[in-house]
Amino acid sequence: MAAVDDLKFQANPDATTISIDEPEIPKNQHSRLQEPRREEDDELLGTDDSDKTELLAGQKKSAPFWTFEYYQTFFDVDTYQVLDRIKGSVFPVPGKNFVRLYIRSNPDLYGPFWICATLVFTIAVSGNLSNFFIHLGKPTYHYVPQFRKVSIAATAIYAYAWLVPLALWGFLMWRNSKVMNIVSYSFLEIVCVYGYSLFVYIPTAILWIIPEKVVRWVLMIFSLCLSGSVLVMTFWPAVRDDNRRIALATIGTVVLLHALLAVGCLAYFFDAPELDFPAPIIPARNGTTVVTKSL
Repeated sequence: MAAVDDLKFQANPDATTISIDEPEIPKNQHSRLQEPRREEDDELLGTDDSDKTELLAGQKKSAPFWTFEYYQTFFDVDTYQVLDRIKGSVFPVPGKNFVRLYIRSNPDLYGPFWICATLVFTIAVSGNLSNFFIHLGKPTYHYVPQFRKVSIAATAIYAYAWLVPLALWGFLMWRNSKVMNIVSYSFLEIVCVYGYSLFVYIPTAILWIIPEKVVRWVLMIFSLCLSGSVLVMTFWPAVRDDNRRIALATIGTVVLLHALLAVGCLAYFFDAPELDFPAPIIPARNGTTVVTKSL
């Protein structure tokens, strides 16, 4: 019996188990093959990194709106981000969405506020200088600074930079309730787009001092094409899934209002009609007055 017990197999505790199961195929491999169009849209809109940023931003706790910390977040942006967004507005990349590429990670009000403020003073000062150079050398002309142009420029530019985005945001929200669009923007993002799109008019307003109407209008058209292309490439993805006529009418209205601002500033502050200045009255020695007439 001892020989039979020796032939029995015993389990070895040091033995290792080898698995011969087939490797498991990733679950998302099949979905990636079936969604080539979605990847193309993500590449066009730049959603690869922005979606991750949105998830991380959603995990942060927002402060109440009556606290200073709530409004401080709108100005929490560094110089490199502002400069990068200014470059993106001056040199738009065809096929790239400005909001997804520059704004969505950290929308701010710092850049739009100071761009509008700088544009206000640039237009007002350049308009005064332009009027001075046009009438320079005329004996009947006396230069008087027109400070009211600052308030007029501020009213026009800030009203455009806030009221137009508000109306556009409300319209997009209303259309999204009727037609499901792939792309949607918040009010802060739309304000950022409009604010940064106005930067190109700052150097243009300085060049408008040149007393040549043809040069001024060429510069205006060039700046309008640059800033208008940023608006069109940004808001077209938000309305392209809507009715064709409504989408084209929306983009046409955006471009028309943008053009009215540029044409209005050029026509009012720089191409104002020349005024007939009264001739100076010079008292004569015999008590009579002599009115000089300029040719």
